[in-house]
Amino acid sequence: MTSPEPHDASRTDRDGAAVETSAGASTAGRIDEAILGGPRTYTFDDLVAATGLSAEFVENYWRWLGLPVTRTAEARFTRADMESLREIGALIDDGQLDEQAQMTLIRSLGHTSDRLALWQVEAFVEHLGRRFELDDVSARLAALDRIPGFADVLARQLEHAWRRQLAALMGRFATEFAGADGAGTSGDQLPLRRAIGFADIVSFTKRTAGLGSQELAEYVQLFESRARDVITEAGGRVVKTIGDAVLFVADDVVTGAECALGLAAPHATEEEIPVRVGFVWGRVLSRFGDVFGSDVNLASRITELAEPAQVLVDPPTAALLSSSKRYALTAQAPQAVQGLGEITPVRLQRAYTG
Repeated sequence: MTSPEPHDASRTDRDGAAVETSAGASTAGRIDEAILGGPRTYTFDDLVAATGLSAEFVENYWRWLGLPVTRTAEARFTRADMESLREIGALIDDGQLDEQAQMTLIRSLGHTSDRLALWQVEAFVEHLGRRFELDDVSARLAALDRIPGFADVLARQLEHAWRRQLAALMGRFATEFAGADGAGTSGDQLPLRRAIGFADIVSFTKRTAGLGSQELAEYVQLFESRARDVITEAGGRVVKTIGDAVLFVADDVVTGAECALGLAAPHATEEEIPVRVGFVWGRVLSRFGDVFGSDVNLASRITELAEPAQVLVDPPTAALLSSSKRYALTAQAPQAVQGLGEITPVRLQRAYTG
């Protein structure tokens, strides 16, 4: 099917089209065209006509990406937009994706790319502020001139990182499930057995009170970077960061223990950030890039009971670790936890043999 003739782009919308000017004539237009790889020359109706997809699906596609179409008569779309819709439409026509899968996959792209773009732009802004001693507004204006030139490099790096992560995930699946008999889990059991842990900064509000935006950003970044490095090197994976806390998982209980102990250990060569950690061996449901289940809640509550630089586990997890000579396990006083009843946390430490 041939593409319709392009229209002139002349207005703006929430996703950044140029205001009252032809594409490329204004700063916003030039930046927009450089990042998108071409001008916004097609309307919503053009997309529907050229792709052969229903108007409902095209509208859903943009809404699922987090960029809803609010002005269908305006030229807001590029040739790359059209090709992207054709590709996803082909998967639908071939019967490879049902409606639920379509929505989930496209939402995952929108949610992840939105956060990624923000994270990367803020990194540039911080860098420019430090390098040229700029205030925040000046740094953001400087970023406008520089970021479009990095767009192609960042896009290639994103694809490379994504392929490596996908290969790693498929490799873990192959290892974990290759010998499965297909019977699955029984009853109401959640499907995946994992070590689930939290690490959070002790007295975060008190420790960060009075910090300026730059100092606060550096403090949080140091904690997150350190946590990711420790967890990755131990063989675990970061699920997400939640303000002053990080949620991690591991495929076996010993790897979970190594992640937890590494997170709680002091770092003498860097600024000290006191961390407390809790983890359990349990079952989770993995959806939307996150994990869910009662054991996730249990790990969070156990973390809240820990002292600075302390790792706590629940008794079943302690029992699994007790056969290893690497660890010392010390039962703590029972504590009542809202919603979970009484818990007897067990302190996990490295066993020292002299």
